[in-house]
Amino acid sequence: MKQKTCYIALGGNAGDRRSYIEQALDELDKHPQIAVKRKSSIIETLPLGTAAMHKFLNAAAEIVTTLDAQALYKELAAIENKLGRVRTEKWGPRTIDIDLLLYGDEVIDTNDLKVPHPQMHLRSFVLDCLYELNPDIIHSQIKVSVSELRKRLNGGDFALDAAKPQLISIAGIIGVGKTTLAENLSSLLNADILREPYSDNPFLPQVYAGNADLALDSQLFFLVNRADQLSFELQPARTYICDYVFDKELIYARELLDSRQMILYDKIFKNFADCVTIPALTIYLYDSPDNCLDRIKKRNRPYEQKITLDFLQRLADDYDDLFAGWKKSPLFRIDASAADMRQSEQLEKRCHQIKFYVAGGQK
Repeated sequence: MKQKTCYIALGGNAGDRRSYIEQALDELDKHPQIAVKRKSSIIETLPLGTAAMHKFLNAAAEIVTTLDAQALYKELAAIENKLGRVRTEKWGPRTIDIDLLLYGDEVIDTNDLKVPHPQMHLRSFVLDCLYELNPDIIHSQIKVSVSELRKRLNGGDFALDAAKPQLISIAGIIGVGKTTLAENLSSLLNADILREPYSDNPFLPQVYAGNADLALDSQLFFLVNRADQLSFELQPARTYICDYVFDKELIYARELLDSRQMILYDKIFKNFADCVTIPALTIYLYDSPDNCLDRIKKRNRPYEQKITLDFLQRLADDYDDLFAGWKKSPLFRIDASAADMRQSEQLEKRCHQIKFYVAGGQK
């Protein structure tokens, strides 16, 4: 059989963690049909399941083999058993766990083996190790590099959970195209769409016209409506696309409220923030404030016509700051100036990738 280049992940949190990883690699390298070509650094990480467990040590390795994928998978399981792996609970403690991440560029879907590993793109501890070995490895289903997959997680580790609402939030400044993207994606993903209640807010036109006294009323209107949309209205296992991210509330509040109003708003906000659904995926749609202002002028909504370039620039800076440290969900960044999200080929490409970040999306 032709030799295949494969990537595996190794980890454990019981006993002599480092020794188990090293023994597993030795066992692999002794096999007549397997050679360990490169191995990553060993890193320590928090457990993904219950925080009460010991920390894990994790690593990745590049191997070459003439075994077929099923035979390689059985060999990995045999090494786990030899090193005392006991399978009790999901994400439970273990001496060693060896996962087959990639088998060449093949896609394998059987009852006991799925390659690429179904959630490798959601684990920073896996992608960090793979990045060290080869940042240009292409995920054979998602069709992007390990480097890009890693950026989307920003150091976080996530898990698909079908018991929760599958919320996709689209964020960005006014005029960037959030609603257009949400509407187009919702039809392709068969997802319910949740829109910002701009037209229902009776205070917003006067606030944008300069009436600061109504700014708190306007922000509380949005806060209550968005909290209702993102908590009580969402059903488990259903997919929703929202043309805003809840965290934007503080961005606009800090821009529009004075210090006295902000003290009160902040107290109220905290009570609502704990109730909203955390997105399964967030999409940050960005563009230059100049381009966004041009779109605002063209769509000609009366209450938006006094929006200034300076205001949009401040919003853009605040959004950049928000997503620089974003760890609530995986994050897609899309440059609206370089991507036409109304074009069917680009939309379908994005939809294909999005499906890997929501539970049930790959079916």
